[in-house]
Amino acid sequence: MNSHGVVPDVSKVTVVDDPALLEEKAAAIRLAGPAKLQVIADFDATLTKYIVNGRRGDSSHGLLRQENAEYDAKRLALYQYYHPLEFSPSIPIEEKTKLMEEWWGKTHNLLIEGGLTYDSIKESVAASEIAFREGVVELFEFLEERDIPVLIFSAGLADIIEEVLRQKIHRSFKNVRIVSNRMEFNRDGRLISFKGKLIHSLNKNEHALDMAGPLHEHLGDSNGLNNLGGSVKDRTNVLLLGDHLGDLRMSDGLDYSTRISVGFL
Repeated sequence: MNSHGVVPDVSKVTVVDDPALLEEKAAAIRLAGPAKLQVIADFDATLTKYIVNGRRGDSSHGLLRQENAEYDAKRLALYQYYHPLEFSPSIPIEEKTKLMEEWWGKTHNLLIEGGLTYDSIKESVAASEIAFREGVVELFEFLEERDIPVLIFSAGLADIIEEVLRQKIHRSFKNVRIVSNRMEFNRDGRLISFKGKLIHSLNKNEHALDMAGPLHEHLGDSNGLNNLGGSVKDRTNVLLLGDHLGDLRMSDGLDYSTRISVGFL
């Protein structure tokens, strides 16, 4: 639905594998009502635009600029080496998963070694080419009004995603949770470690059961989602949004009845 309240015709840019099954699933979700629905969404190139101002938009990892340019160059070198491997059709999934663990682990270590500060995050977001897709804010508002939780499940960086929400949307939503790699800073605002398990593009399924955890403390109303009346695990209908084949596994571990999956090319 656009700003004029009109639902646009997306039939020419949408591929539906089984229209009858899609309508059957939609009918089942409508019948069960909002109390049984949750939305699970990837962040980069799903909620955000792939193209911004005529070029590839920034990702939550890619927009980051450290105060030490040497470490920016080192992270770029890792991207140039590992990114083609991530999408290589000839590498077995087990081997590729280990490569992604290496890439994310090395990148996180460089952020710590390079002395990343929270001020650098704020400045990086302000200077970035990152923007939300049309309709994302309206979707969040629609879901918030109906107490439908949104789980943003990202292999990026939670602190950056939160800063993007602050700077680009200028508000928070009580129904939104972020499941992503979270940083820990010292009193001087310098990165010292990462909290919890490493989340990369191919292991999101391992963290699906953690989605019902508390809202992260840095964004929004910390009590909002806890008052929705039932754990997200009790919400057996899922709308899943992603742009990567690995995103299809974001709902693994949840005992859902009906799932509609939408992939953004």
